[in-house]
Amino acid sequence: MRHTYSCPLRWADMDLLAHVNNVTYVDYLQEARIDMLVNHAPVRGGEDLAEGVVVVRHEVDYLAPLTYRAEPVTIQTWVTEVRAATFTMAYEIFDEEPDGSRTVYLRARSVLTPYVFAEERPRRLTAREREVLGAFLDEGTPPLRPTDRRRCAPLPAGPGLTYDLQVRWSDVDAYGHVNNVKYFEYLQESRVAFLGTLREPDERPVWVVVAGTDVDYLRPVLFRSRPYQVVSRITRLGRSSLTIASEIRDSADEGAAVYARGEVTIVRFDRRAGRSLPFDETHRERLAPLVAG
Repeated sequence: MRHTYSCPLRWADMDLLAHVNNVTYVDYLQEARIDMLVNHAPVRGGEDLAEGVVVVRHEVDYLAPLTYRAEPVTIQTWVTEVRAATFTMAYEIFDEEPDGSRTVYLRARSVLTPYVFAEERPRRLTAREREVLGAFLDEGTPPLRPTDRRRCAPLPAGPGLTYDLQVRWSDVDAYGHVNNVKYFEYLQESRVAFLGTLREPDERPVWVVVAGTDVDYLRPVLFRSRPYQVVSRITRLGRSSLTIASEIRDSADEGAAVYARGEVTIVRFDRRAGRSLPFDETHRERLAPLVAG
């Protein structure tokens, strides 16, 4: 069974291109997941799965821009796999057309594990929780991508940027952990800073959109006065896209503890035509020496 959630759009959700911001989509997914497990489970027992879990991995593909309007957008959520101590959920954000076809804005997948926050450790799913998840199980869902990678690779050596990440008190949830959505925000902050270093002071900005984001959550980020470090490097340069890999670390040292790894693919975007735009030779000459690995 797939759960359908009607999600209102807010003007504050929009970015400079008047599209729903890539970070906000992940907030929508969290809202839909909690609504499914708390309000629509066929049996009691999904409450702890809504709040007493941590995200192990997010995979998000952004397929089309979603612009502001008064009507809500539809989100479908369902379970694709249930294991001893983890479960995997899939999501699709779309509008259904009068002829029954769909305009799909996003597809995503999350791996989650139940967590004992008082002891800072994962736990196994209970029989009742497995029953709740089983009601939403659809094992026939195809992989999100043909490669279907399970982990972001460790950051390769090369040039890049180290960004000071100051965790804000409002980023922390009731359990003292930074919420999983905030990691996307941190990657966005560091990415904007990185791209800003690649532009000459008097040069016009290059408009880009996010095509996909993968995040592996390795250990909880907690509130502290000392900043964390986000180390970012370009790992792939395509015709109109590039991939930036990042690690959230305890410090800038190569041997420092890693809290999360992320890979973000961005695409150069023509605002007027509403489509991708190849990098010109000036951009390629500037970007090519920065490709790591």
